[in-house]
Amino acid sequence: MNLTDYVRQVSLEDFGREFRHRAEWNARLQTTGGRFFPKDRHLDFNPKVYQAFGLETFRKIVRHELCHYHLYDQGKGYRHKDPAFKQLLQQVDGLRFTPPLPEKRGRVKRIYFYQCAHCGQEYRRKRKIDLRKYACGRCHGRLQLLEMRQE
Repeated sequence: MNLTDYVRQVSLEDFGREFRHRAEWNARLQTTGGRFFPKDRHLDFNPKVYQAFGLETFRKIVRHELCHYHLYDQGKGYRHKDPAFKQLLQQVDGLRFTPPLPEKRGRVKRIYFYQCAHCGQEYRRKRKIDLRKYACGRCHGRLQLLEMRQE
């Protein structure tokens, strides 16, 4: 069963209403479980949430997005702050917030420490500095790389 068919099934079972548009996976989503687009009424879902938390949590996120969808369809308040949205979300047992995803792996944070050779001023940077191009902001002396730490 594809994602659109699954969303249609959840819509019929939990809302008693038909979902007539498309649902898509969007791997670019970072902190949210899904998004509703009022302009063309399609839904985007984060595949990482499904992989991390399973079908039960994902179904609650689908319900959340379907609350936006059906309320917009009916011309009612479909935003998070609207009482109609809060009430419908509670009725269908949808999630208010997406649980935090596990931290991303593979990305190493580097911190570079530089020091002025003339006055001793120290600099801490996230990005590497081209030592031929940049000088000390205090005395215009040459900078030297002291150390690079990985966190």
